[in-house]
Amino acid sequence: MELSHRLVDHGFEVTFVNTEAHHALVVAALLAAGGTSALAGIHLASISDGVEDDDDRKDIIKLVKAYNRNMPGNLERLVAEMETDGRPKVKWLISDVFVWWSFDVAKRLGIRVASVLPASAACLAISLKIPKLTEDGLINSKGWPERDETFQLAPGIPPLHTSELPWNNVGAAEGQPVIFEMFSRTDRLSALSEMVVCNSFPEAEAGALKLLPNVLPIGPLSSDGEFRKPVGQFLPEDTRCLRWLDAQPDGSVVYVAFGSFTIFDPRQFEELALGLELTGRPFLWVVRPDFTTGELSEAWFDEFQARVAGKGMVVSWCPQQQVLAHRAVGCFVSHCGWNSTMEGVRSGVPFLCWPYFAEQFLDRNYVTEVWRTGLAVSHNADGIVTKEELRSKVEQVVGDAEIRERVRLFKDAASRCVSEGGSSNENFKRLVSLLSE
Repeated sequence: MELSHRLVDHGFEVTFVNTEAHHALVVAALLAAGGTSALAGIHLASISDGVEDDDDRKDIIKLVKAYNRNMPGNLERLVAEMETDGRPKVKWLISDVFVWWSFDVAKRLGIRVASVLPASAACLAISLKIPKLTEDGLINSKGWPERDETFQLAPGIPPLHTSELPWNNVGAAEGQPVIFEMFSRTDRLSALSEMVVCNSFPEAEAGALKLLPNVLPIGPLSSDGEFRKPVGQFLPEDTRCLRWLDAQPDGSVVYVAFGSFTIFDPRQFEELALGLELTGRPFLWVVRPDFTTGELSEAWFDEFQARVAGKGMVVSWCPQQQVLAHRAVGCFVSHCGWNSTMEGVRSGVPFLCWPYFAEQFLDRNYVTEVWRTGLAVSHNADGIVTKEELRSKVEQVVGDAEIRERVRLFKDAASRCVSEGGSSNENFKRLVSLLSE
């Protein structure tokens, strides 16, 4: 959505295609914010993913299988309907690099293709090296580790343990072949996509980008500096938290958010809650309605919220970019999804990393081992991050002057890249030039 807004600013007409389920959530959130479902220059469109049971959408394996099976034909029909309705002929498809089936649809319809990488450049580099990792005996032909070790593709790319390969940490093991195929199919990018752009910048990923000379970093992306343009949310944003932040001292607030997919069991949820209380610091905690599984006691959580009411604020969703840019935020407890990571970097906020799945372990290693702009939580023998561990790590992150200084320098580097004459700004102009042909 951020990329779409930027392209509209340069005179392009954009149709943003979502699944019907996600489209409904995005439109509902827009309306809840007092807006409309019509965005300037962006047509919000949707196609069916063929998933009939909403519970199946929480199973990423079933979801990916359904996408691959149902959505190519539905996308083709949407393009035909757009032309029947008198809309301008579709000239370009800009697609997520992992949505490889859309490239085949574009090729059949004679539509030119560019692609956008939603993850880090390092994640794509590892995906493209799957044949080499197999040849070297690190993984087998199905993507599972053959050796228990940490490897590093190249200097500047985070080291990664073989147990944390992105395609092996998404849902149940029986669904792994579907995800492994999705990562493996990136080898078709060079043949099908005329340009690949990514939400990154050279100072962040020099090593990975050196391995990917045809991938252009255009980040950290933002739709506009004032956060006025809606970038698509799955839940209505609770903007009361911004006023609450206004009342907090500079750099005092611990902001806790785990993205759209992370789910905690009740025991881990309670430890997280008690750990935040234990810090004694003001905190803003995003708790989605589906954030925890099993039988969390509502009475217990109500009692917790009453107890911390003067110190902490719990919301179901929030305007994250505005929160991270707020002077009061001093630490970001994050799942380390790449968008969240880039937003934290752009805003100059130190991280406490708590990855959940897929490539988030790689992103954590960027923060802790390459950039050194934060720390990571550790799990105990039962796989739990205890309340004492959370309190200890928050104090270390907030109290580390060297981390704060590296965060500031990194923020400045990111700002230079997206400013006029900066590398990301120039790369974006190259994209605009290509799309204008």
